[in-house]
Amino acid sequence: MVSKNIHPVFHQILNRSDKEDRLRQHAKVIWITGLSGAGKTTIARHIEKELSKRGFLTQVLDGDNIRTGVNNNLGFSEEDRFENIRRISEVSKLFLSCGIICINGFISPSIAIRQMAKEIIGLENFIEVFVNAPLNVCEQRDVKGLYKKARAGEIKQFTGIDAPFEPPLHPDIEIRTDRLSIEASVKKCLDFILPEITWYKNKNQK
Repeated sequence: MVSKNIHPVFHQILNRSDKEDRLRQHAKVIWITGLSGAGKTTIARHIEKELSKRGFLTQVLDGDNIRTGVNNNLGFSEEDRFENIRRISEVSKLFLSCGIICINGFISPSIAIRQMAKEIIGLENFIEVFVNAPLNVCEQRDVKGLYKKARAGEIKQFTGIDAPFEPPLHPDIEIRTDRLSIEASVKKCLDFILPEITWYKNKNQK
């Protein structure tokens, strides 16, 4: 419940379009979802580098980084997972307001949890990337040793082992990282993303 003593001043500050015009880019949230080990962070880092080379201003939000900072008080219960994504979505919305392209890499395991993110951020601002790799491939990679711990019962409610992952039904981009190289995966993402973020002085030209 919002307090009656809160008075937002959004209408009194520079708006998003002013900042987009200054940065010469259109802000979007690139939401990368998939199992642990599928390649979300790797894809996010490479997208960031490629966009930076082209002069775009970006910010990467990563699951582990967020959980060591703004969300360090949350666990992995269903309620805490929703709150984790809710806060991330609100932070992403702030980056949008600054005209910045936000690249998010989060498991975000359910359709409902990603739908909440889309509603907070805005469907028109949301690019959903499904980094799709089979569970056995993710386990083989297991660079953090998390699947091994989950199989041993040391980690509870681990997505893909004893907690479900619901694949997106209609992602904007699907990347099979067990079939595509990093270069091919990033190119597929950029082919979709670049037309969405390219700035036009007259927006009707797009």
